[in-house]
Amino acid sequence: MSRKALFANLKPASVSAAESEATVKSEDRTGDDKSVADPIRAARLRSRPILGAPELIKTAAAPVGALGQSLSEFKAQSERASAIERQLAEGQAVVDLDPTLIDPSFVKDRMPTSKEAHARLVEAIREHGQQVPILVRPHPSNMGRYQVAYGHRRLRAALELQRTVRAVVKALSDDELVIAQGQENNERQDLSFIEKARFARDLEEKGFKRDTIMTALSVYKSDLSNMLSVISRIPEDVVNAIGPALGIGRRGWIDLAERFSDPFVAESVAALILAPDFLALESDQRFRQAHAVARPSIERPRFENWTTAEGAKFAKIVQNAEKISVTIDRRVVPEFGDYILERLQSLYEEFKSRR
Repeated sequence: MSRKALFANLKPASVSAAESEATVKSEDRTGDDKSVADPIRAARLRSRPILGAPELIKTAAAPVGALGQSLSEFKAQSERASAIERQLAEGQAVVDLDPTLIDPSFVKDRMPTSKEAHARLVEAIREHGQQVPILVRPHPSNMGRYQVAYGHRRLRAALELQRTVRAVVKALSDDELVIAQGQENNERQDLSFIEKARFARDLEEKGFKRDTIMTALSVYKSDLSNMLSVISRIPEDVVNAIGPALGIGRRGWIDLAERFSDPFVAESVAALILAPDFLALESDQRFRQAHAVARPSIERPRFENWTTAEGAKFAKIVQNAEKISVTIDRRVVPEFGDYILERLQSLYEEFKSRR
């Protein structure tokens, strides 16, 4: 039976058994007929649909040296392919993969987790096994390998435990991969605001449309604009030093981003994140310290109004750490401004004499 016919067994549950059997027989006959007449198609049918590795079939037209790999490597790869195909043919949606054959997604969605959190995950998988499979796709540019859509932490744990990783293999475009990656994390609700913001920025820098990014993150246009604004205004080294800050939401990060418009703030926070004591704190605490240090160099101005006995406002005083401004309304007190100007010099001399 051809490989195409083998995978024809993987029909949706809604297709009847009779229909599935008829389809398989039809595709099997078609494959067999064409394999005789079309040697190129026959070669394709002999390829592994999952690993993309050629089956070890000796032919007179294929010298051993042209294979490009040793026979032992071919045998191991062929055995892996056979095992995966056997699981799929038996109707299993989840297969066991060698974690060393799986590469990470081309865009990161998470910041590094703590050693304690990783250790807890490793111990849970060691004790109870991997309960939730990861999602991978055949690698788009590296034949015989896979690429993760989601499940990076579980993959890392499997590598550490030196055991296979349970995975669903699905052909995905780049857009489909990032949407699956983002939506899985949204459903699990374990990505922080700043991690989503970094994910959105990285996707935009890689040329993804905003509609795709909004779908991946399940956010509205205004939410995405806020994320991109925050991640563009806070220096990258500050974001990395603070970490995911799971307990800090949108408003906290927006407020911190607004404070970075002051050069003094950037200098103060840059000095803070280099302190050894800062990096020893939990991520949420690091954010709060950075937020406390990120105060504008000039205090917000204070406003005060002077009024007449009748309650009419005749003067406005604005003062901050650098200056005091007095504005007198000539329409209310036409001569008072001149009176102040005439005596201002003498008031200054009187002030000096009292010091």
